[in-house]
Amino acid sequence: MNTMTAAVPLTVLSEEEAMFQGAVRDFAAEQVRPLVSRMDHDAALDPALIRQLFELGLMGIEIPEALGGAGGSFFMATLAVEALSQVDAATAILVDVQNTLVNNCVLRWANDEQKARYAPRLAAEWVGAYALSEADSGSDAFALTTRAERKGDRWVLNGRKLWITNGGEAVLYVIFANADPAQGYKGITAFLVQRSFTGFAVGKKEDKLGIRASSTVELVLDDVEVPAENILGEVGKGYKVAIETLNEGRIGIGAQMIGVSAGALGAATQYVKERKQFGRPIADFQAVQFQLAQAATELEAARLMVYNAARLKDAGQPFTQQAAMAKLFSSQVAERVTSLCVELFGGYGYTKEYPVEKFYRDAKIGTIYEGTSNMQLQTIAKLLLK
Repeated sequence: MNTMTAAVPLTVLSEEEAMFQGAVRDFAAEQVRPLVSRMDHDAALDPALIRQLFELGLMGIEIPEALGGAGGSFFMATLAVEALSQVDAATAILVDVQNTLVNNCVLRWANDEQKARYAPRLAAEWVGAYALSEADSGSDAFALTTRAERKGDRWVLNGRKLWITNGGEAVLYVIFANADPAQGYKGITAFLVQRSFTGFAVGKKEDKLGIRASSTVELVLDDVEVPAENILGEVGKGYKVAIETLNEGRIGIGAQMIGVSAGALGAATQYVKERKQFGRPIADFQAVQFQLAQAATELEAARLMVYNAARLKDAGQPFTQQAAMAKLFSSQVAERVTSLCVELFGGYGYTKEYPVEKFYRDAKIGTIYEGTSNMQLQTIAKLLLK
């Protein structure tokens, strides 16, 4: 007699997970979809939509209920990002950065006083942003030149940050600066910086190809005064905060990419059933069928990789390699699937009247942010060869 407990398949959701996923899908269809075209055109998220995201609990998924959050899992955050991305990747990345980067930073590295001060606000009203990148330190993130100098009971920050997602809406920023350049990357320190702090300003907003409604901005740090109690973690340990947080964030980007792929593929699948050429729907042609089958297969493989990485993270198991693989593959799949979907729509697919051109534009960022594809390959290779 086999007494072993059968493992639950990755794509089988618990009752709580299924209900949560359904609620986010309904919200995306009913509240987000009508706003997508305008937000993309205006390159700005609707402020009322951001308030709704907080009200629904999507901005504090993993924050414990005792701190005002939803008390959910990392996997649930992954499901939320995927579901939102099937409709609008820009809305999804707001939720993703809030949960997988900012909230995770606070929950993992903040002391009890900092958690009590900031977690309830992040769950209820404050958008957060994660500020690591600079003009000359993208993939080489630890070459950052932003400096932190101790002056009495405060630290003074000077420098510029670039490509900061959520930076336009954020109230709280996790900012990385070097407190001891002589120590190299071991001088990097993470700080919790509020928009209201003296010397802080939001600079240029980027005009982007995709995820246009998501703000991507420069941060200007001109003698920004940060109380000593706002150090996140320890002085000189910011590099560890950055690396370990990004490992988790990459799973969120993977979720975004499978959502984008699913949204495009769903639209294309419906379209080929309706579009007629040579006297019949183009879905009747084997060439179209095989292209859809290949896309669906790659999407399923990417979804399994993302779900597995998220489940590993929740289980407290090593997941760095799986996260890098999931982001790498899901972003590659998103490029291929969305490109195919534009082609299946023909000339219509190239116009803004139909949704697939936006999915195509939104997919490109997946191979770039939170670690380029080459950086993912480097991480994977390093772990394989150690």
